[in-house]
Amino acid sequence: MPTPEELMRIAIDRAREGLARGQSPFGCAIALGDEIVAACHNRVFLTTDITAHAEVTALREACSHTGEITLEGALVATTCEPCPMCMSALHWARVDRVYYGATIADAQAAGFNELTIPARSVLDLGGSEVTLVPGVLEAECRALFEEWKGSAAARAY
Repeated sequence: MPTPEELMRIAIDRAREGLARGQSPFGCAIALGDEIVAACHNRVFLTTDITAHAEVTALREACSHTGEITLEGALVATTCEPCPMCMSALHWARVDRVYYGATIADAQAAGFNELTIPARSVLDLGGSEVTLVPGVLEAECRALFEEWKGSAAARAY
């Protein structure tokens, strides 16, 4: 099973791939046991689909890979604290644990139109059993926003 840091490094690599393709600086990786079943970047601009956040895209890929709509026992690393939509989707997928680096406040400070509802609040209000672990490779995840700010996509956003 990958460590949280190993899984997060994959998510960071995917976020950088997305940046290179003109996407925003978010990445997500999902592991089931020793297998990485999904590793995606945000594809909102690429697909003109506002729901194509890295976590939702990775959930779609992981569920397609497994042939199931739930991912019980899955570990998820996402470069930024999940928004309410993504946190809800992770709950519905029944993942076990979600690690994140940067915070919603970091994304908002970088210019993203965030709902400032913490992922922890979404879980608490919904009575979810998903374990949420903040601060994994936080500085590296925050640095993605600095890379984003210098990109052509950021200037167009």
